Amino acid sequence: MLKTIQARILAISAISLILVASLGVHYWYWMNTIGNKLILSEQFEDLFNDMLEIRRFEKNFLLYSNPTSLEEGHVYLQRAEQTMKTLWPTIQKVMGQEASRRFLSEFMAYKDLIARYSAAPSSADKEGLEEVRNHGKLLVDFTERLLTKKRESIHKALKQAYRFPLATLVLITLVLVGVFRFVNTQLLKPLAILRETTARVAQGDFRPIEYESKAEDEISLLINAFNSMAQELEANQEALLHSRKIAALGTFTAGIAHELNNPLNNVYLTAEALLEDHGSSLEPEARELVLDILNQAERAAEIVKNLLDFSRTDRPKLEKLDITSVIHQTLKLVKNQLLLAGIHAEVKTENSIPLIQGHRRNLEQVFLNLFLNAIQAMPNGGEIRIRLSTSGTLVRIDVTDTGVGICPENLEHIFEPFYTTKGVGRGTGLGLSVTYSLIQKHGGYIEVQSEVGVGTTFSVFLPALDPETQDNEVSLHGEGVAPGHH
Repeated sequence: MLKTIQARILAISAISLILVASLGVHYWYWMNTIGNKLILSEQFEDLFNDMLEIRRFEKNFLLYSNPTSLEEGHVYLQRAEQTMKTLWPTIQKVMGQEASRRFLSEFMAYKDLIARYSAAPSSADKEGLEEVRNHGKLLVDFTERLLTKKRESIHKALKQAYRFPLATLVLITLVLVGVFRFVNTQLLKPLAILRETTARVAQGDFRPIEYESKAEDEISLLINAFNSMAQELEANQEALLHSRKIAALGTFTAGIAHELNNPLNNVYLTAEALLEDHGSSLEPEARELVLDILNQAERAAEIVKNLLDFSRTDRPKLEKLDITSVIHQTLKLVKNQLLLAGIHAEVKTENSIPLIQGHRRNLEQVFLNLFLNAIQAMPNGGEIRIRLSTSGTLVRIDVTDTGVGICPENLEHIFEPFYTTKGVGRGTGLGLSVTYSLIQKHGGYIEVQSEVGVGTTFSVFLPALDPETQDNEVSLHGEGVAPGHH
């Protein structure tokens, strides 16, 4: 349910608002209750004071036989009676119905006696006066108990009200502890881990953050995005290091290639002249040695050519190309090798393949290297499957062979300069490095998948030409590899 931090914060805010509102209502209720009890207590006290005044006039009558005292006491009786009518439900609630009924009976009897003796003071005998005294005492005792109970009720309410701030403080403390734990575990700790990992990434350590969370909240999404970014940075760094290595080797090999080119040309021309001018007079063994010199010179020239291609840093001028025509043209170049090796080549195209911006000769060199590698991987014949498709804004070309495959430990090195798994004298280890470099210069990248004994698939990705700009020829500025590929 509350998967996101935003939802949890909203829930906490809503709960806090409800809690504050409840506390406010509760506080208002207690204050209002205590206020009402104080008002009732004042009214009960007024009733008690009226009873005391009635008794005072009663004593004046008993001591001094003054009829005026009874008349004045009768006024207070009427006021007390009016107060009783107003407070009667509350009196019954506080004292109980039975005690309240007896009180009312005593009050009415007392009132009748006062009225009788007020009208005929001389008729008051000793027993009658004693009866008045007893009724008056019961009325005062009742109102005193009534006032005492009401005060006790007020004190009880005040004690409960005193507990309210303490309970509120405890409740707020618990809520704050819960909020702090939430903020600490859900926000502060993950952010601290993220900060530490950021510093670690800046030092070249691209290990992902190990963070497990059942909820797919913002922090989890942020950490997942960070891990993806670190993975991409690691891939880009490896690609950058690889590019720098190629650039450094390119500068080095360019110098060597130029230095070797002239002596090799001289060796080849000298051997060729020797064969043409004196071939008929040479012994068979000598003729064979001259031919071997020519073959080795041609091979050395091919190596120099590969070195020069590998070290070339100029940006090719790109033009609109149909990659399908480039594939078919390159297949024609290896037609004889395919026939001799007993290999069948098949081209499949999915839907309409968009045009690309490319350099035809360079791309022919790319696929020529891939086709030759495939042919060499199938000494006993097999099949080359070439599949063209689109992948987003890229054109994808898969070159799959049914050859011997590549060992997993060799896969990560096959694009490195001078790395080869072929025997001595069968390869320079520059073919795939040149392929890799040329694809980079076209703004693309290459991937490889292989299984020993099953075959290998090289996947070349090249940017498709934007239909809105396909009429413009551009030169590719900058060189790079798509993130995560090298």
